Amino acid sequence: MYDMLKAIIVDDEQHCIDRLTNLLADSAFSTTIVVARCNTVEDGLQALKKFQPDIVFLDVQIHEKTGFDLLNQLKEKNFEVIFTTAFDKYAIQAFKFSAIDYLLKPIDKNDLEQAVEKCKDRISKNELSGKLDVLLNNIKDTNGSIKKITVPTITGLSFLPVNNIIRCESDVNYTTIFLKEHQKLTVAKTLKEFEELLADYNFYRVHNSHLINLAYIKSYNKGKGGYVSMTDDSEVEVSSRRKDAFLKRLASL
Repeated sequence: MYDMLKAIIVDDEQHCIDRLTNLLADSAFSTTIVVARCNTVEDGLQALKKFQPDIVFLDVQIHEKTGFDLLNQLKEKNFEVIFTTAFDKYAIQAFKFSAIDYLLKPIDKNDLEQAVEKCKDRISKNELSGKLDVLLNNIKDTNGSIKKITVPTITGLSFLPVNNIIRCESDVNYTTIFLKEHQKLTVAKTLKEFEELLADYNFYRVHNSHLINLAYIKSYNKGKGGYVSMTDDSEVEVSSRRKDAFLKRLASL
């Protein structure tokens, strides 16, 4: 049985506060209690100091300010954050890369349940600060190019620059990430998850077991499917069924 979780809602739209409050009043959230509802950054900061919540449901745009303005004013962030947002595709990608939870408005009950459950299962609140740093840095980037990705490891979390990733290799429900300087990490995520996350960042799945960064290809060698030589001197097989599409992608670079 979980201890009671204290939650604060910070949103400048009353109907959004009301909807979230009503959803959290459902029996599915019997271990979560809303202790404050705020519609400005200033009120949110006061509520954080007063109630010391476990979870903050934080709107991205709050009048002329943002939820990031609130977070940037805090020295310690010893609570979980679930952003509520109608942000565009790039910003949503930034949330995914940072492993910070977010809910798209209008908020769906099932999505809310999943987000709250993840908060309950979080290993350590000390991870939040690093994930927020990744999110804030990615959001601030004006070139639309994600800088870092958050990945779970055996010991906690690692924050990896995307341009340091040479390739990813599948091992059932785990993925080994091969980095520059001949470093590697094994993480508890499937290759499909990384394929979806990195598809817009010059990565291509050349084989059921291999996802590569096209920027680090040295050469392509012909064969049934052929194989690519990477800058870390590895050789990665290209499956015959992916060969034609892969060669078209290379030709477009």
